[in-house]
Parts: sequence; structure tokens; C-alpha cells
Amino acid sequence: MEEAAPVSPSESTFCLQQVTLTECSEDDYQYEEVPADDDFSFQEGEEDLGKALQTMEDQAIDAQIMAQRPGQVMKHALSDIPEAVDDFLCNFLVRMGMNRTLDCFQTEWYELMQRGLLEPKDIGFVPDVYSCNQHLEKENKRLQKELENYQLVATKAKEALLKMQRERDFHRMHHKRVVQEKNRLINDIKRLKAHYASYEPMLRQLNEKYETLLRQKMLTSLERDRAVGQITGLRATLQSLEPGSHIQILMSRGQRYEREDGVEGPTQRALKEAKVSSGAALNDPAKGPVKQVGKRYPKDSEFPEDIQVNPYLARAKECVRPLKSGMYRLSNTLKVHDLAVSCLALHPRKDIVVTGSDDRLWKMWAFPNGNIIMKGEGHTDWLSGCCFHPSGTKLVTSSGDTTVRIWDFSKGGCILTLEGHSYAAWDCSWHSCGDFVASASMDKTSKVWDLNSERCRYTLRGHKDSVNSIEFLPFSNIILTSSADKTLSLWDARTGLCAQTFCGHLHSCNHATFNMKGDTIVSCDSFGVLKLWDIRRGAPMVSIDAGPHPGNQVAFDPSGHIVALASNDGTVKTLELKSGHLSTLVGHEDEVQSIIFDHKAEHLVSGGSDGTVRIWN
Repeated sequence: MEEAAPVSPSESTFCLQQVTLTECSEDDYQYEEVPADDDFSFQEGEEDLGKALQTMEDQAIDAQIMAQRPGQVMKHALSDIPEAVDDFLCNFLVRMGMNRTLDCFQTEWYELMQRGLLEPKDIGFVPDVYSCNQHLEKENKRLQKELENYQLVATKAKEALLKMQRERDFHRMHHKRVVQEKNRLINDIKRLKAHYASYEPMLRQLNEKYETLLRQKMLTSLERDRAVGQITGLRATLQSLEPGSHIQILMSRGQRYEREDGVEGPTQRALKEAKVSSGAALNDPAKGPVKQVGKRYPKDSEFPEDIQVNPYLARAKECVRPLKSGMYRLSNTLKVHDLAVSCLALHPRKDIVVTGSDDRLWKMWAFPNGNIIMKGEGHTDWLSGCCFHPSGTKLVTSSGDTTVRIWDFSKGGCILTLEGHSYAAWDCSWHSCGDFVASASMDKTSKVWDLNSERCRYTLRGHKDSVNSIEFLPFSNIILTSSADKTLSLWDARTGLCAQTFCGHLHSCNHATFNMKGDTIVSCDSFGVLKLWDIRRGAPMVSIDAGPHPGNQVAFDPSGHIVALASNDGTVKTLELKSGHLSTLVGHEDEVQSIIFDHKAEHLVSGGSDGTVRIWN
């Protein structure tokens, strides 16, 4: 670019100085070339003021034309008022720091102005090219600073880019390695699946053989027990034929073996023979209601008299030293069901346990190894209760489908379905003689079923809310029920009438049971409160707060010294009655629904909502 020097009023020539502006740029931006016609210059020796003014006018016209063209860079607007020569010189001297020259200039300049030697019209103005150069110089400095800032930012961005590229390369390499490992694992899994798929038919066949053998073993055991029972019955018959023997031998037998069509069990046969021997009892008008019922339903069973002795008391005496409640430890965990285990039942004589579940199945398995012996399906809803026949050959189950079913192990299926409840059946229990079953329901009633006539003998009405549990007193006609109306009741199964009601719980009673002697009841409610009741007094003896979580089921050990509670907080609580010590057994992952002791109180079995049965010893 060419820059014109300041014009003196006494001279008409211009002094030109060539200045080159360079820009440091490292990018590849293609700058647009400026045509040579746009440059203007004055030849030395030929310039005059008129040509300079004409050139400036041409430059202004060219600037207007360039501003109207698209894509051209707009020039900075210059000041409409040109700068005077004296102001220009003063500003120049001030900027250069020439103060003495500035004082001499101002003194001489204003002196000439006072004398009238200089007129304003003769002074003139500094051409626009000088102001433009000053403006461009300032702009150049500003751009240089911006360029330095941009270069600094670009350097930092370059370093960050290099760092991110290194991280990207590392992650790409890691991703490739993970993909390779994943593909290798997928191939291994496919190979293993194909390998194990070849074993499935063989495993299925072996499992079927195993179940068949276990079923045959169980049936063989049942046949053996039946044969032993028949031999015992024949011996008793031979003894009755001897002189001086009476029918009392048959009456003392509380065990009833499998009944065939048209054949009566020993209990009913003994009762009929006793009534025949008494003679007058059959014609007594006071026995009218029983007699009428017998006439209407000939197949109805007779309730045994309440003079039988519980033979299991001798087993309770075998527990010479009662275990302490704190001595139980978790020994085994069995995953027996996919859903919650809702009920447990122990075989009367053998180490066999039956579990009922919300998956609508019951399973029989050996204790304590957990080998599955048999399973049954037929209920259309969850199972709520189960109980063994006194002989151990049958099973009764209650369900949320409102039915009660009788299962025969020798036949491998359901032999009788009892229907009559309008809502879910919560619990069931078998009479010691084996001819009657009691059930409790959410419809506020309990029922006593006669299995010989296959009908409901009595409906026990009196509770004001759901009946949650039911149990026969062993070798007796007394029934115990617990209800959500916060009460317990004792019923006479022969008449269907309530004999006694126990009040004292402040919340819904979830379960109640007898001890082996039959003189004490333990119950639990929905706030985890345990109460021990004296049957003769009809009042609570002890009240233990094991809450605040609900207690789902309680059980006495055979000795009657320890009470176990299945709690809703996933624990099993044991209470030692003599010392009052309450222990907590932790192991279940969810609510504990049921609890039982084995025959010698050496093991404690609990079933929970986690689908497992846990054995404590």
C-alpha cells in the first residue's frame, strides 16, 4: 500500500512512502487477490493538488462501486470531517513525545495566525489517506493481538485433540478386545449348550426312573404297613374269641387302616359292636337325634368316645433333657417350590414331610436329606393347609379354591373333593380316628366332614370374621379354632356347638395349637403377640410380645417346653417356657409361613415365602 505524506500549503508536490503489511498465518486459507487497477499511485515530479483531489474523488467512487458488489469486503467508514493540518501535526508531535518541537510549532503557528499571514482557507486539511493509515495501523495492532490469542487457543485445542485421539485409540483397542472376548464367550456358550442338550434326554429318562423307583419304594412301604396292620387286627380278633375277652381291645385302637368299598374300619366296627353289646343304647329315646341322623345317612361314621389315651405322650417322655431354644442352628436349606411354602405336615411315624405351596402343588420328601418322594396337583389355587392321616397313608389339603381334597398315596392321586365353603379354605385337620376332617374358611365358618358318607356333618358358626386355623385335640372330639375376630374357640365335633371361647388378643388371631398333653394352648396374632392359655381356667397364663411383625404359625415341641413362632419378618423365634428366654433364628430371605418340630425335637423345620424349607438342629 502506498501512503501519501502531509501536504504543505506552499508546495504542490507529494512525498510517497511504500509500506508493506505482512500477516503471519499458518492456515491454508486462500486469500483473494486484489487487482492492480485498484492501487493508485502518484508519479514523482508530476503531482499537483488538482490531480490529487481528482484521484481522491475517483477513489471514493471506486469505493462506492466496490461496496455495491456482492462478496467484497466492506471498507471502514471514514470520518466525514477531515482533520486540519495543524491538529494533525500537533497530534503527531504529542504521539511522538516531541514536546519542545510542539511548543515551537504552536508558538510560531499562532503567531502567524495573529498576524494574519495564515488564512483558514489557505491552511487546508490532511488528506483522508493519512487518517485511513492511522485507522489501519490501529486495526492491524488489534488484529495482531487477536491473532496471538487465537494461536494460543489453537495450541491448547491441538493438545486437547491429541489427547482425545490417544484416548480414542485406547478405547478402540479395548473395545475390539472386549468384542473378541464376547464373541469367544458366545461361541463357548453355544458349544456348551449343544453339549448339554445331548444329555437332556438321558437326564429326563434317569429322573423318570428315579421317581418311579421312589414311588414303588413308598408303595411297598405302605403295603408293608398295611400288612402289619392286618396281622395286628387278626391277632386282636383271635384274642377276642378267647373266653373272658371283650370288645374293648378293638375300642382301644385309634388307628384306622385303608377302607375298601363296603368294608368298615376297626373304629366304626368297634363302636357298632359296643352299641350292640349295650343293647339299651340303641332303643334309648335320649339318643334320638343321633339315631335319626344314622337312619337318614346310613354311611355316616360314629364319633369315638372321649376316653382314649394319647399314645404319643410316651414319645414326649423320651425327651429326657429338653433342648434349649438358643441351641438351634441352621443345618440345611432345601429349595422345594418355586413360590411360597404355605404349610408343612410331618408324617405320624416316619421322617417324611409334606409341603404345600402357592404354586398349587404339594410335595412329599424325605427328611432331612430332601429327596422328593411324591407330589400332587389338582387344586386350582394356592394351598393353605395340609395334614397326614393318622395312619400316614392319606393326606388332606385345603386351598384358596374353596375346596378340601383327600389324597391316597397308594393310588397316587385325589380320591375325594369336599366342596361347601363359599370362600378360601385356610386350614384343615384330621381326626385321630381317621373318619373325620375339619376345615376352616374365610367365610367365617368351619366344617366337620364325614369321609365315609362324603358329606358335611356340621357347620361351626359363631366367629364374626375369617377362621384362620383349625385343629383336633389328639384322640378327642374337641376342635380348636382361631379367628380374625381376635378370639379362640373350642367346639364339640359331635354336636357342632361351641364349648368355650377365649378372649384376650387385641388383634387378629392367625394360628393356635395344643401341646402334646392337651391342657395348654398357644396362639399368635397379627402383631406378633404370643399367648399361652390354660384350657381348664379359660384364661391366658403368659403373654409374650414377639412383634411388631405378624406371627403366622406357632408350634409346641413334643416335650411342651419350647414354643416356635414363624414370623413375618423372615425369622423363626423360639421361646423357652421355663426361663422365658426368646431367641431369634435368622436364615430365610422372606416371610416365614409355617413351622413344625420333628418327633424327637431334634430338628425344627420352617417354610417361607422364598420357596425354601430350612432345617434347624
